[in-house]
Amino acid sequence: MARSESVVINEVGPRDGLQNQARVLAPAQRVQLIESLLATGISAVEVGAFVSPKAVPAMAGTDEVVAALPPGAADYSVLVPNLRGYELAREAGCTTVNLVVAASNTMNEKNIRMSTADAMAVSRDVLARASEAGIAVQAYVATAWECPFEGAVSAAEVMRLSGDLLEAGAANIVLADTIGAASPGAVETLAAEAVDAFGSERLTCHFHDTRAFGVANTYAALGAGIRRFDASIGGLGGCPFAPGASGNIATEDLVLLLGQEGFSTGVELSALLRSVQLVGELTGACVGGRAWRWLTLQQEKGRLRGEQVVR
Repeated sequence: MARSESVVINEVGPRDGLQNQARVLAPAQRVQLIESLLATGISAVEVGAFVSPKAVPAMAGTDEVVAALPPGAADYSVLVPNLRGYELAREAGCTTVNLVVAASNTMNEKNIRMSTADAMAVSRDVLARASEAGIAVQAYVATAWECPFEGAVSAAEVMRLSGDLLEAGAANIVLADTIGAASPGAVETLAAEAVDAFGSERLTCHFHDTRAFGVANTYAALGAGIRRFDASIGGLGGCPFAPGASGNIATEDLVLLLGQEGFSTGVELSALLRSVQLVGELTGACVGGRAWRWLTLQQEKGRLRGEQVVR
């Protein structure tokens, strides 16, 4: 891996991290969290979702969140599960939306109440409308390695869906390990195939830390050429419709790994620790990523410099 390369971190805590928490945050609290993340140097943030508030109460008021954010401070994105969600996002002035299609049919039926074929048809419709409106679309291929209902997922199916979504107009494909079941070897194999087929600039990886492989899987994807990753402040997260899905890889763990390996993220570790503290106060549940205690100790010793830990 060539060092001194830039790696983009897309912070998903304000959406993926909060959607399954017991304590529902008001829009103003979510704006407070996002502003603290912007202060770290994060350049991309998933700020919410236009979904049914009955299904996901934590995302109610996403239009208020979008309206309150400082324009141009980051690449803001929102999740849209269907055409209605897309229209709400467009009306709110969103410039990037996220679609999700699982690589397993059962997960699509459980998550969005559609078959894979129907989900792809809706995605193509959204992609066509977004193209006309000048709105970028990131397409998530969920359960890219394993499904909680069907088990191991065919890499060929992941590649087929990814190719079809890109052909239909998606700007980026996000390979998502929805339940944190992937292993580094499997990650490297699929990521390398996707990089070879589509180019690294059109790919992101999204890992959960269910089996403590989140950082290892990130390193494997880095080796395969991936240079954009989702992460969630404090390791918050977990899909409410995917049994066994625990939190996302923690943003602070990812920044630490990348900094130690010589990659540039533009994210300040000290500011990230302040965001971890804030999200803990807001949710009453966040305990930080795996490196949080060690990073806090290094901060106390004055050893944090930007995205680096110095001796």
